[in-house]
Amino acid sequence: MTRKQRRFLNIGMVGAVLAIAATLVAVALRDEIVFFHFPTDIIVEKKAAPGQRIRIGGLVEIDSVVREGTQVSFTVTDGENSLPVVYEGSLPDLFEEGQGVIAEGALQTDLKFKADKVLAKHDENYIPRELEDLLKEKNVWQGSKK
Repeated sequence: MTRKQRRFLNIGMVGAVLAIAATLVAVALRDEIVFFHFPTDIIVEKKAAPGQRIRIGGLVEIDSVVREGTQVSFTVTDGENSLPVVYEGSLPDLFEEGQGVIAEGALQTDLKFKADKVLAKHDENYIPRELEDLLKEKNVWQGSKK
């Protein structure tokens, strides 16, 4: 076997190993590459087991936020199903009822979600409150807040 043939053989073997490794990684992660699960995914489709670390997302139900000291309870809904969430700590500034939220934590056996991180979502129309107030002062505000 010549040097040129050995080089092509080595390149081919390395390419085959890389292709197999990439395929294995893709197969292993195909169900795990999810930014968050909706309450229906968890309640109906049972996509998460109790104790498993996941993210849930949806809208904060109106009139569901209950604050007791530093503990906050609220309900996340996707329009079909709702999932109660318990969180200890301060919430982000954009958190409010009727707005999008993503909570990271673990599902408990009683189908409550114990969150250790809460992220508030906003749409593309978000504007900082200070800028909104400034625009209102100058009578050029065209948006509506709630």
